[in-house]
Amino acid sequence: MHTILTGDRPTGPLHLGHYVGSLRNRVRLQSEHRQFVMIADLQGLTDTEPAKVRRNVLEVAFDNLAVGLDPSRSTLFIQSQLPELAELTLYFLNLVSLARLERNPTVKEEMRQRGFERDVPVGFLAYPVSQAADIAAFKATLVPVGADQQPMIEQTNEIVRRFNALTGSNVLVECAALIPQQGRLPGLDGGAKMGKSLGNALALGASPDEIRAAVKRMYTDRNHLRVQDPGQVEGNVVFAYLDAFDPDTTGVAEMKAHYRRGGLADTVVKRRLEELLLEQLAPIRARRELLARDADRVREILREGCDRARTVAAQTLREVRQALGLEYFR
Repeated sequence: MHTILTGDRPTGPLHLGHYVGSLRNRVRLQSEHRQFVMIADLQGLTDTEPAKVRRNVLEVAFDNLAVGLDPSRSTLFIQSQLPELAELTLYFLNLVSLARLERNPTVKEEMRQRGFERDVPVGFLAYPVSQAADIAAFKATLVPVGADQQPMIEQTNEIVRRFNALTGSNVLVECAALIPQQGRLPGLDGGAKMGKSLGNALALGASPDEIRAAVKRMYTDRNHLRVQDPGQVEGNVVFAYLDAFDPDTTGVAEMKAHYRRGGLADTVVKRRLEELLLEQLAPIRARRELLARDADRVREILREGCDRARTVAAQTLREVRQALGLEYFR
């Protein structure tokens, strides 16, 4: 049995990209492993207003529970409520150089997206260190992430190895990235990544009208001007979504072949996707609405999760302090 840590930054309600990238995995993994799911509100503060972060913590909790996360099998907690994570981050900051952080390709790309140059907040530049502390505190051996987050896992393991070498101990353990087979879901506009801030995302709690509007605006093949023309499947957003959501893989393969040879209208392909999304998101939306009407119960789930998670993180921190020789009094 693996210990798994996964999480979300509360920058807004979760969307289909999160669902394909991690949420479905969480539901599956919770029956097989010990799983911790963190709402990373401290990391959200690096580029989001505090009021939005606070509001979105509940939104993220609603989404996780609505897709099937079971609080009796997975521990859902809030990052800021575990001060042990902040202390561990401080120790880890001494184990990584500024140059190494600046070389992290994931951080470099996110800095480019946000328009940061040399005016980047230190907390944003150093958030891989905070992420390493989150993972190490639970001695997670598996971390479900998108392919773009692989460098973060590599940096976590570098820090873990350096800590163990420095202290001559095996207190901390290395982890492996668990990358979904589907990979990253493109944005509705064909962008490489779906994101609320990019305006190309569809929320998990989207209404039927919002789903229909989203499918209607999806890119297909700009050169597929007439029904009889051969179309291109590669880079076609609608087919990427069919790959992610249609359980009938044989039917999707036949549809792709038909589209490639010509004679299949974009409207037919989009209609199939629209039907699938309406069907699959309806129960999630219904559960989410029920959860939102009982927010106090969700807060209690989070409080209980924070208590359980803090017990684990506190034990790891005690071991870290002992390894560093920082236990002066007994």
